[in-house]
Amino acid sequence: MKRMHIDLVSSGDIIAKTIFQENGNVLLGSGMELTERYIRRLRSMGIDYVFIEDPLTEGVVPDEPISDATRNAAVNEVYIAMNAFKNNDLSKGKVIAPNIGKNFRDVFGSIMSDLSSRENILVNLTSIHSVDSYLFQHSVNVAVLAGIIGLAKGLNRTQLEELGIGALLFDIGMTKMPDKILKQSGELTKEERALLETHPKEGFDILRKHHDISLVSAHCAFQHHERFDGSGYPRGLKGNDIHLYAQIVGLADMYDALVSPRPYRKRYRTSEAIEFLFAAGGTYFDHELIKLFCSHISIYPIATMLLLNTGQTVVVVENSERALHRPIVRVVKEADGSVPKTPYQFDLKDELHITIVKEL
Repeated sequence: MKRMHIDLVSSGDIIAKTIFQENGNVLLGSGMELTERYIRRLRSMGIDYVFIEDPLTEGVVPDEPISDATRNAAVNEVYIAMNAFKNNDLSKGKVIAPNIGKNFRDVFGSIMSDLSSRENILVNLTSIHSVDSYLFQHSVNVAVLAGIIGLAKGLNRTQLEELGIGALLFDIGMTKMPDKILKQSGELTKEERALLETHPKEGFDILRKHHDISLVSAHCAFQHHERFDGSGYPRGLKGNDIHLYAQIVGLADMYDALVSPRPYRKRYRTSEAIEFLFAAGGTYFDHELIKLFCSHISIYPIATMLLLNTGQTVVVVENSERALHRPIVRVVKEADGSVPKTPYQFDLKDELHITIVKEL
């Protein structure tokens, strides 16, 4: 399969990777044939990339860190929880979801089981979803990323569980924000920005009322917008005054937000997001945490199409932890525009005269 921008797909192309709705249910399953109506619908839902079947890329399959079954179960649990809290008044200490701690402990346990079974933990997040499902899918992506960082840092089982529950529920305070702000495609007013910046405290207040969620997990919600130099909110904490879990969640949150399409901007390419994060070292986040995080990110995810300085169009086939910026690629179009009669591939780390010009 190959990953293609929605503007490059055509009627008759076959979906190679399932596209999900906001609650984790299937929107378009793999094997479905695209029509002009489907393509228009995907565009209207803010979906900018899809995976397409292609004989030249047969056997090229993105290596997701967690299975579709695990992801769908996690997204559905986040969806249920956020809808339970939305528009419910907690001012009197009412507990809306008494089993939330146990439910999310089970969910994150499944995520960690998938992550722990992998030979390596290079991140290749490739799930395709609509803009409306961003909040739910984003929470799961942040939990996956946080779990990977936690494993890399050598956190024990209890610490990983606390981090994971906090990561899955870090944005629960967004359920207290008006829909107008959540769906805003333009710049927020000063008043709207001030209201939005209350969501970490709202989230903390929700989570701390549940006896089966630890206070350090709740601080993932409270502190995920704090920044290393003190420029964050709501309390302007600096450096290690920000809990490690919240630092990890904040970093994972920013990365996944950058590489996701938003109503007010296009998504960053993975390489652009990594460059942004490195530039934020010592300002937004700790340098060492950023280096650890980025060492586990696939700069060019499997099935990504690239243009080389040779004029050839290629698809990423495999990544190596030893050379994240030099993947193994398969040629799908020659410089003269012709299609290879027989698929062939090469390792960019062995072809130093060949450089990547851009992602397609």
